[in-house]
This record gives sequence, structure tokens and C-alpha cells, in this order.
Amino acid sequence: MPDFSKRATEPEIMDDFCLAAEEIDPLLAGLEKVNQFLGGYNIIFSALKEVSVQKNFQISDWGCGGGDVLRAINRHPEFKNLKLNFTGIDAMPAAIAFANRKNIQTGNHFLLADVLSEEVAKLKFDVVISTLFTHHFDDTEWVLLIKKMLACCKHAVIIDDLQRHWLPYYGIKLITRIITRSRLARNDGPLSVLKGFKRKELEALLQKAGIKNYKIRWMWAFRWQIILYKS
Repeated sequence: MPDFSKRATEPEIMDDFCLAAEEIDPLLAGLEKVNQFLGGYNIIFSALKEVSVQKNFQISDWGCGGGDVLRAINRHPEFKNLKLNFTGIDAMPAAIAFANRKNIQTGNHFLLADVLSEEVAKLKFDVVISTLFTHHFDDTEWVLLIKKMLACCKHAVIIDDLQRHWLPYYGIKLITRIITRSRLARNDGPLSVLKGFKRKELEALLQKAGIKNYKIRWMWAFRWQIILYKS
């Protein structure tokens, strides 16, 4: 019986940056379908509207995976005419290769780098976003990551991540057993939920980071939308 009272600390298979394309490509393609089906992109869209994204803004997606979130923003009617500039950052070579192939027509730029590296610390963007990424970090690393996101942005940080709850845990456990034989999906899907957050945990972590100007909102499907404002 899983323990939903605290965040799991077990690493996911995806935390191995050396995964081969044969394993990671199907997973990244599947994540895009899940986001489309469950409306996951709406979490980012509504937050971008709330922070009043302007023409020519530089937007960076940390832990970008296959770059599907940036492509979704590209297609959105309220953003596609703003001539936004996108940079995806990920530490997995196979993910960056996948993103480059899928984004040939968009002009989106992708950087192979660890988001906690000094290389990324030197970069500056108007808005930093992340989707289903921050739960990969333990509490101490999470605080460091959030501070770095704010340091690298001029206006706001937008985070979309998982709520730890029994319903999505058992739901994704059942679905992955039925529709896929992928060890990544079957292991990492349920585990990622167990590494997700309760609201009070997010509030405590933000307090540790010294961040006061923020908003947290629950959104479907069992996701947290977190907006950190530069102040």
C-alpha cells in the first residue's frame, strides 16, 4: 500500500539522462497525447494570460522533454501572433534530439543542459515555465530550483505539477497496465504521482525559498498551477 502522507523519494527511471531514444521517444509522444486529452496545456495557457505575456517575450521551458508544451503555445491563437521566442532546456540528450525533430517548423530553440548548472544560471528570460518537472527534485533541490528559476526570469515563473492523491495514482497505474508495455510508463507514471505535492507542502517549500508573491491553484486533472511573480 503506497504512503500518500509524504512525498516519495525513489528516483524515476526517467531520471537517468542516458536513456536511449528507443525508450524515451514513445514515452514523450505519449505524454503529449495525455496533455492533449486531459487539457494539461490549459494550465500553462491560463497562467501565461495571467502574467500578461507581451510581444517578443523570451519564454523558457525547463525540463522541456519533447518540446510539446512550446509547440502547443505556438499553436494557440492568443499567443501565436506575439512573436514569442522559445528556449527548451533538458538534460537528456534523447529528449533534446526528439524535441529538435518535432520542432523543425517552429523555430523553437533547445538547449542540452542541467537546469541547476552554472551554464543555465547565466541565462535570462522573461518567463520560465515547467510542466510535470519539479516533482523530480527532492525538497532541498526543489527550493534551489525555484530560486534559480526566479533568478533567471524577469517577470514570472509558471509551474504545472502533480497533486499527490490516491485517485490519479490508481488511475494511471491501471491505464498503463492496459495500454502499454513500457517499463518507463508503468513505473514512472504512478511513482510521479507519489512524488507530487499537497498544497501545504508547496506553501512550506515556498516559505523556505523566501517567496511571498505567488499563487497556487488546483486544476484538472489533479494538477497544481503555481505562479511566482518577480518582486
